[in-house]
Amino acid sequence: MRIFTIGFTKSSAEHFFGRLKKAGARKILDVRLNNVSQLAGFAKRDDLAYFAKAIGGMGYEHVAALAPTQDILDFFKKESGAWADYERRFLALMEKRRIEEMDPETLDGGCLLCSEDKPHHCHRRLVAEYLAKKWGNVDIVHL
Repeated sequence: MRIFTIGFTKSSAEHFFGRLKKAGARKILDVRLNNVSQLAGFAKRDDLAYFAKAIGGMGYEHVAALAPTQDILDFFKKESGAWADYERRFLALMEKRRIEEMDPETLDGGCLLCSEDKPHHCHRRLVAEYLAKKWGNVDIVHL
């Protein structure tokens, strides 16, 4: 099983969709809490769903169960919370939501999308690593 991850900031649409196509991702799994902001540019929910199909021939799905809550997000972004605290809180949320009970087939070949350009301090990495630990035999590819 393979799960990709990608962020859209600091990327042009051409580079973004080029990476997805080259990697062979089958669908974009949008794991953002807020996916309709004007600041998202080409990655606003409805535009992204259209571009995914038209440019990449891939599906699009918003998977809110894999997004942080507003209070966890605010803690990190607005209150300048420590990454270690964010990580602890988000991991506890995933455990509480029991995301490992999702059908692995729905994620296989999918690409977890959020805004951060790098996966280091991003919840998409935490989701992928959490599922890999729970499911085993998961190849994670950060685009």
